[in-house]
Amino acid sequence: MTVSSDWARLSRAARDAAYNNSEAVPDSPAIVAKRAAGSAAFRATHPDRLDIPYGPRERNAWDLFPAADASAPCLVFIHGGYWQRNSRDGASVLCEGIRAHGWSAAFPGYTLAPDATLSEIVAEIHTSLDWLARQGAAHGIGGRIVVTGWSAGGHLTAMALSHPAVVAALAISGVFELGPIRDTYLNEKLQLSDAEVETLSPLRLPVVMKPMSIAYGTAELPALIEDSRALHARRAGAHAPGALLPVSGANHFNILDHLQAKDGLITRQILDLLR
Repeated sequence: MTVSSDWARLSRAARDAAYNNSEAVPDSPAIVAKRAAGSAAFRATHPDRLDIPYGPRERNAWDLFPAADASAPCLVFIHGGYWQRNSRDGASVLCEGIRAHGWSAAFPGYTLAPDATLSEIVAEIHTSLDWLARQGAAHGIGGRIVVTGWSAGGHLTAMALSHPAVVAALAISGVFELGPIRDTYLNEKLQLSDAEVETLSPLRLPVVMKPMSIAYGTAELPALIEDSRALHARRAGAHAPGALLPVSGANHFNILDHLQAKDGLITRQILDLLR
């Protein structure tokens, strides 16, 4: 049974379960805790450019990890958490893989729902990229900008592709159609409006003709797999560049191991975006 074809017949409990990644992956707390500990250690050894504000709100800040070469490409990673939890500092260690190839890395924070609407969150990401384009060179980051993000960050990655400073993107395990979200527990904090569903669902928007690859784990929830496949198909139909990357056996949480590793599937795909 697919989410898209049978959604109207599902109970509220079934709809909630269709998007509950934590329940679907029993060892997710251990995976998250290990990644947070690794990120804390990484930040402790790279303390020079943390918590740099780009806007007025508490979470409007960057963590920057410049490469030795200021002209090297920069990977921007947008954290996930269904737009209502987590933070940039828990993901820092994920840049180890791309930094091993001589890239810079940068992690923007953003205000979480319900303190911000999804419209405001998307706007904050664009404001953060405005700042990076203007101020990055002063902090050792002056190369081409590639955006990636996971889960809600995958959605925000797709929404950031249109930013003038972004040359390419890779969305990981994202949500690209917001309509069903309003029928789940996730909307209690998001309170999505009709206009937001229409204008912030990448599957409803014009295709941006820049390279964007889309990755998902084959062991993920069907709703996220379907969104990834559908967005890639929509982009391919418009002849937009970018690969579909199903990561065999990966779930919603351990898929990020393929970004953290120097030779991970996602790391290699990011490198390919600029070749």
